[in-house]
Amino acid sequence: MSKNNGAFLVGAGIFLSRIAGLLRERAFAHYLGNSEASDAFKAALKIPNFLQNLFGEGVLSASFIPVYAGLLTRTHNLETKDQTKHLEATHVASVIGSLLFLVTAILVILGVLATPFLIDLIAPGFNGPKRELTIKLVQIFFPGTGLVVMSAWCLGILNSHRHFFLSYAAPVIWNVSIIAALLIYGQNSSQYDLAIKAGWGLVLGSFLQVLIQIPTTLKLLKYFKISFDLKNQEVRLILKNFVPGVISRGVVQISSYIDNILASLLQSGAVSSLAYAQTLYILPVSLFGMSISASELPEMSSITGSLSVSKASNEEIYLKLKLRLQRSIQKISFFIVPSLCAFIFLGDVLVAALFQTGAFSTKDTHVVWVILIGSSVGLLASTIGRLYSSTFFSLKDTKTTLNFAIVRIISTSILGYLIAFKLAPLLNIDPAYTTAGLTLSSGISGWIEFALLRRKLNSIIGKTGINLLNLGKLWICALLSAGLGLFIKFFIFAELIIHPILKAGVIFSVFGISYFLLTSMFKIEDSVIIVEKILKKLKIK
Repeated sequence: MSKNNGAFLVGAGIFLSRIAGLLRERAFAHYLGNSEASDAFKAALKIPNFLQNLFGEGVLSASFIPVYAGLLTRTHNLETKDQTKHLEATHVASVIGSLLFLVTAILVILGVLATPFLIDLIAPGFNGPKRELTIKLVQIFFPGTGLVVMSAWCLGILNSHRHFFLSYAAPVIWNVSIIAALLIYGQNSSQYDLAIKAGWGLVLGSFLQVLIQIPTTLKLLKYFKISFDLKNQEVRLILKNFVPGVISRGVVQISSYIDNILASLLQSGAVSSLAYAQTLYILPVSLFGMSISASELPEMSSITGSLSVSKASNEEIYLKLKLRLQRSIQKISFFIVPSLCAFIFLGDVLVAALFQTGAFSTKDTHVVWVILIGSSVGLLASTIGRLYSSTFFSLKDTKTTLNFAIVRIISTSILGYLIAFKLAPLLNIDPAYTTAGLTLSSGISGWIEFALLRRKLNSIIGKTGINLLNLGKLWICALLSAGLGLFIKFFIFAELIIHPILKAGVIFSVFGISYFLLTSMFKIEDSVIIVEKILKKLKIK
C-alpha cells in the first residue's frame, strides 16, 4: 500500500470518528451545556483516559508497531517459507496482547476501588454532589477504558498489516452509543442522572468498538494463544521501549491533568469549556497529523529495520527516512495552516454551529472560541511534532521523546499558572476567559518541544524542518481565504437571521474553495495533486 493510500485510509477513518465525536459533543452540549454535570463528566474521563493513553495507541506505536512491523517485513522478504519465522510475529503479538490484558485488568480493578482517592488529583475544586457524581462516573468509565486499551492492541496489529481504515473508524460506534443514551434519556432525566446513563453508553460503546475489530485482527494473526513468554528477544525489546514510552505518555497526560486541575480551580464551567475547545483542536491534529504519522510509522519502521552499527552504511537509509519525513511535513503544513487560520478568525462561527444549542449559550460560544485561539498557537508544532516522534519510534528510540516531553510539561505548568492565575487578574480579564491562558501555555510549550525534537533528529539523519518559502505561501493563501470568510460574516450575514449551521456551511465552503484555488495558483504541490484528482474524477481534461 502506498503512503498516500495509507494516510488517506487513516484520515478517512479518523474523519468519520471525529464527525461522530462532534455529533456526540453537540448532543452533549444540548442536554448538559457547561453545567456542573458536564464538568463532572469531562473531569471523570480524565482518569480512565490516562490509563488508555498510557497503554493504548500512543505507547503501542512507540514500542510494539516498530518491532512487529519489522518482523512482518523480514518474514515477507524470506525466500523460503520457514514456518517458525512466519509464526514469530504472531507469537510476539500474542504475548503483548496477553500482558496488556493482564496489566489493564489489574489497573481497572484497582482504579475502581481507588476512585474516591483519585478525584482530588484531577478536580480538587469539586465538592458536594458534583464531587460525588464525578466519583460515580469514574467508576463506571474504568471498565470501558480497559476495553478501549485492547482496541488499541488491535489497532497496532491492523496498522502493521496496512489495514488502516477499520481501527480508526471503530470509535464511531463508541460515539454512537453515547449519543443514543443522550437521545433516549435526555428528555426525561435530570442532568446528573443523564450523565450517569451516558456513562453506561460509553461502556457499551467500548465493548462494541473492540468487538468489531477482533475478527479481522485474529484473521491477520492466523492464531492467538495466551502466553507470557518474557524470554523472547523481541518481546523484551518491546517491553524495554514500552517503559520509557509509558513514562513519556504519562508526562504528556500529566500536562493535560494539570490543565484540568487548574481549570477546576477557576469558575464553574471552565473544565467543560476546555473540553469543548479540545474537541475542535484535536480534529486537525487527528485528521492530518495523526493520519500521516500513523501511516508513516510502519513504512519508516520497514526502512530503519536494516540499520547497522556502521554510520556510513546507514547514510542511504537516513536519506530515505529524511525524504519521507520532509514530504510528510509539507503535507501536514498544507492542511494545518488553514485550520489554524480558521480557528483564530472564524472559530466563533464553527463553535456556534457545532455546540450552540439548548443549554449552550452565545456566551459559551465566545468562551470556547477564545480557549480555541489559545490552543491554535501550538497547532502546527504539535502536529509536526507527532511526526517527529514517529520518526524516533521507527528508530526504536523512545527516550528522546520522553526527555523532551518532560521539558514540555514543566514549561506548560509554569506558564499556565502564571498566565491564568497571575497575568489574567492583573489585566482584569473576565474570569470566564482565563481558561485560555492554559491552552496558550500549552501552545507555546508545543513549539519548545518541536524545536528540541527537530534539533536532535537533525543531528542523526541530517537537516529537516519546515520549508519557510512554502509555509509563507500557505499563510498568504489561508489569510486571504479567512479574510473572505470574515467579509461574508460581517457584511453579508450581519443583518440576516440565519441558523448557525447554515452560516458556517456557507462561510467555510467559501473559505475552503478559495484556499484550494489560491494554493493552486501558487503551484503548491499538494493542492495541484488534489485538483488534478478532482478533475480526473469529473473527467475534465
